[in-house]
This record gives sequence, C-alpha cells and structure tokens, in this order.
Amino acid sequence: MTQNHDNSYVPYTSVEFPDSAWMAQFRRRILAWFRRNARDLPWRRTRDAYAIWVSEIMLQQTQVVTVIDYFERFLAAFPSIADLAAADEQEVLRLWEGLGYYRRARQLHAAARVIVAEHQGRFPREPEQIRGLPGIGRYTAGAIASIGWDAREPILEANTIRVFSRLLAYRGDPQKNAGQQRLWEFAAGVLPKRDTGLFNQALMELGSEICTPRGPLCDQCPVRALCPTFRLGLQDEIPLPKRKTKYEDRHEAAVLVRRGDRVVLRRCGPEERWAGLWDFPRFPVTARRGESLSQQLERALEELTGLKVEAGRKLATIKHGVTRFRITLDCYEADWTGGRLGRNRDVRWVEIAALEDYPLSVTGRQLSRLIPPASL
Repeated sequence: MTQNHDNSYVPYTSVEFPDSAWMAQFRRRILAWFRRNARDLPWRRTRDAYAIWVSEIMLQQTQVVTVIDYFERFLAAFPSIADLAAADEQEVLRLWEGLGYYRRARQLHAAARVIVAEHQGRFPREPEQIRGLPGIGRYTAGAIASIGWDAREPILEANTIRVFSRLLAYRGDPQKNAGQQRLWEFAAGVLPKRDTGLFNQALMELGSEICTPRGPLCDQCPVRALCPTFRLGLQDEIPLPKRKTKYEDRHEAAVLVRRGDRVVLRRCGPEERWAGLWDFPRFPVTARRGESLSQQLERALEELTGLKVEAGRKLATIKHGVTRFRITLDCYEADWTGGRLGRNRDVRWVEIAALEDYPLSVTGRQLSRLIPPASL
C-alpha cells in the first residue's frame, strides 16, 4: 500500500502486499479483539480434530446459529471417528436432515471409514493425507490442522475472502484463478508464527460479525485504520459481487400413496437431488395432449414404482428452492388399487409410525406431517 502527498491511499497492485510492520500490527490487533469478543461456540471448546472437522463440514454454506444444535446432536450420537465409521449411512443422514447439502454428510461418513481403515482411527496430521480424505479441500484441511494442533496452515473461505479483498483493496474477481492465487498467498503470508488456529478463527469471526457483505460495521472493526477499502469508501464495491444466479422455475408433483397404515417411500439415487435420502414419489408435471393431471400422476407413479393408484385430492402446494431451481411442488393423495413393488429395495411400503426413523428430504418431511388422521 502506498500513500500520496494528499494523504489518499492507493490500492495495492497485483503484486504488492503490506510491509512487515503492517502485518505485525494487524496480527496484534485482530488477536486482541478476538480474545475479547469471540463467541462461545461448542466447537471452540475443544482441540479434538474430529469435532473441529465435523463443525467445519457443517458450517459450509450454513449459518452458525443453525449448526449449533446439529453439531451437538451429531457428536452425542457419534462421539468418535470409530463410532461414525461404524454407523449406517441412513443414521448419519437422519441426523443431518434439514442441514441440506447432503453430500457433505455422505463424504464425512466415507472419510471416517477411510480414517479407520488406513489411519488406525486417528485423524491424520499430514496435509496431503488430510486433503486426500473425501470432502476435504485445502480450506477445510487448513482449518482442522491450524485449530486442532496449531499447524501453520492458511485458510480461505467466504468470510476471509471478503476480509482479505478489503484489506488489499482488491478490485478483481476473488473467485477467479488470479484472485484465488493472490488471496491464498496473502493468507499464508499474514499468518503468525504461533497461535495460528486462534488467528484463523479470528479472521473468520471478523468476516462473519464485522466485515459483512453489506453494511460492514467499520466503526467496530479493530483493523479499520489498516484497511484501504475503508479509507477509500469502497466497502460496497469490494469484493466484486458474485454474479446473480439465474433461477429456473420447475413444477413438480409428489404423491402420497396409502395402503392402510403404510405409505410408499422411494430412496433417491446417487445422481439425484437428495441422494441417499428417502422421499415420496415425485416427478415433473408435464403437459400431454389428451391426458389429465390425474392420469399423468397415475401413469408416472406406475412407471416409477410399479403400483397402480387412483389419484385423489391435493394436500398442499410447497414452494422451495434447490440450487438454481425454484420449485412449485404440488402434493397429492392417491389410493393403491393394485400392482406390486417388485424387488427394488429403494422403493418400499413404510408404516406411517416409522417415518420418523427415515431420513427424508425437507419437503418429504413436510409432506409426512400432512398425512390425514384418517390414514393413521
């Protein structure tokens, strides 16, 4: 960073980083601030790599307030890597239900099995071995290693990308290769020689609580005097905003097929939404000449399950979003009239009383709670 004769600050160029005096002052200020202001979170009360790993996976694309209860329930059910490795995937998914991004849970489970099989149940310490586990990339590996045993490993995630971009007044796209390379270099260069875990947590806390995407609390920031973005008044422009997602509207139907005290569930395949979870039969609503909606539901359900049904009334319409899709889901009742499920173990009759034991999609869980009392 350079300063002109009129005291205005010029953003760093693509190769400049702050000098050692700036770095030392930054480390001192942010660590002092964090020691006074750190939130009391359950995963901060331990140096156990397993607990830190679980928290980091859960916190990906999920708010802290949502994660706390899930984290505590998960650790109570699976207190060790061995316990998680020995669990059935369905147990893992049931405890994860509602957190979303279920691939995280399946990879966590798979990685636990790798650790038991290849590392005697102990979380590996070598960076290459950590990054070789399913679902663990450079950021997660650095977070676990630095927080767990104070390894001098940098981190770069959504919060620190924003913090670093503003500290460097970086006007480029931080998500592109050049931006990522520059920010990773800065993340490594700014690390202190000790207390790296505390330092990395302080960076994430600063981004989460102070250096927010919109309306950052610069008046409360412990390092605002070191921040060129603050001096230049560019908080709304740095970092460069992500491109807005273009959403695609979809119309789908889910069918609650009843037979006495049982309903039909189907497990989602590996390439489907909510892979590994169970759901009520669902399919896109499409227009076919000469075919009514009821006929479409009955035909689609027989193709999917082998069962013949008589479509009934609509129970509800649920609107929800999944990745780039905005989905309108119409939920219907249907009475079983014939046909058999065959040998497909991923489609089955389930007692209504046992639905709580199955990991369902969020909308599947909502639909399960709409089952009319007469069917119980």
